[in-house]
Amino acid sequence: MTGIIRIAIVDDHPLFREGVARSLGEIGGFELVGEGASAEDAERLAHTIAPDILLLDISMPGGGLNAAASILSGHPGQKIVMLTVSETNADVAQALNAGVRGYVLKGVGSKTLAEILGDVAAGQSYVSPTLSAKLLSNLLQPANRKPDPLSQLTGREAEILRLVAEGLSNKEVAARLSLQEKTVKHHMTRVLAKLNVRNRTEAALLMHEAKERE
Repeated sequence: MTGIIRIAIVDDHPLFREGVARSLGEIGGFELVGEGASAEDAERLAHTIAPDILLLDISMPGGGLNAAASILSGHPGQKIVMLTVSETNADVAQALNAGVRGYVLKGVGSKTLAEILGDVAAGQSYVSPTLSAKLLSNLLQPANRKPDPLSQLTGREAEILRLVAEGLSNKEVAARLSLQEKTVKHHMTRVLAKLNVRNRTEAALLMHEAKERE
C-alpha cells in the first residue's frame, strides 16, 4: 500500500494515545483520523471513519476483543491491530479467531510499530514473535500432557505471584515493583481467577510446584 496510512487509536490511557500518535507522526507516512477510549468508541470510528488501520487495546471499557469481534462481523475488511500488554494465549487466540490482522505488545519500539503497520496496511498479518512461539508450543503440546496453569499468566502477573510465593504481602510486592498496592491486588485477583484457586496460599503452592518441575 502506498501513500498515507490513516489510523485511529482506541485506548483508555490518553497519554499512551498521544505518545503513539506523536511517534508515528514523527516517523511520517501516517495520519491520525480518530481516537477513543472504549469499545463503543472503536465501533463508532470503524463505522463512521473506516480508518486504514484501527489500533485497539484489550483492556478498555467494553473490552477491545469484544469491539474487534463486533466490528469485523459487520465489516470484515476493516484492518485491526491489537496493541496491548496481554500475553495470554487465550487473548491472542481470541483476537486471531475474530480476524484481527495484528497482535503487538506495547513494549514495541516506534520504528518497529511503524513497519508492522505498514505491512498490515499492505495486506500482511503480524503476531509478536514471542507470542507466536508460545502459541506454536501450545499447539504442539501432546494431548495427554496436562497444560501448565501458570502459562495463562502475563509476565507481570507471574512476577507478582513469584514474590507472593516468597511470602511478601501485597504492600511489600507493591514497594518491590514500584506499583500501587491496589494494582497488586487487582493483578492477584486475576491470578486467582486464572489459576482457579481460592486464595493466595493455593496460588503460591502452584508456583512452588512449577519450580520443582523445572
